[in-house]
Amino acid sequence: MIAKLKGLLDETGSDWAVIDVAGVGYLVHCSSKTLAALGETGEACTVFTDLQVSENDMRLLGFAAAGERDWFRLLTQVQGVGSKVALAILSALSIEELQRACAAQDAASVARANGVGPKLASRIVNELKDKAGALPSGGGAAIPLPKGGASADAASALQNLGFKPPVAAAAVARAIDELGEGAAESDLIRVALKRAAG
Repeated sequence: MIAKLKGLLDETGSDWAVIDVAGVGYLVHCSSKTLAALGETGEACTVFTDLQVSENDMRLLGFAAAGERDWFRLLTQVQGVGSKVALAILSALSIEELQRACAAQDAASVARANGVGPKLASRIVNELKDKAGALPSGGGAAIPLPKGGASADAASALQNLGFKPPVAAAAVARAIDELGEGAAESDLIRVALKRAAG
């Protein structure tokens, strides 16, 4: 299987690029974020790939980072999410945003992607909520757990209620975004619970 291409960016379209590797042009379907990361035509580039084979089609999908490819593979495991929808989601959300949305059960963020309705968005966040902390975000690390102070106590409280650490951390992070750094522990718990419960 083709796992990575290293060559020159030969040509691009709205959702594809042709990568010239030693004179052979590979047509690679990409998210808009990957296309933007590839650079200008004629420049050297590296693309992480996933080969999808169906009865009547063979398609090479390309990603600027291995983490984006991991999320693509995870998304396409959800019923109703094909490669086109998965690329639309990765075009609308960065992998950090997608990770936070799944961990915090934020279906509305996922529904921003073209072709993703509220029902499918809910299924995606429900099926991927437990896996959200296991995959790397763009920085190569899962969402960090808050250290010290009210945020750490709030995350701990959510974990005691049965939420997994990454889900608790993401929910508290969103509560801090909403309430500000100096928010009281009780307020953080209240808002984080809403976020975690979706």
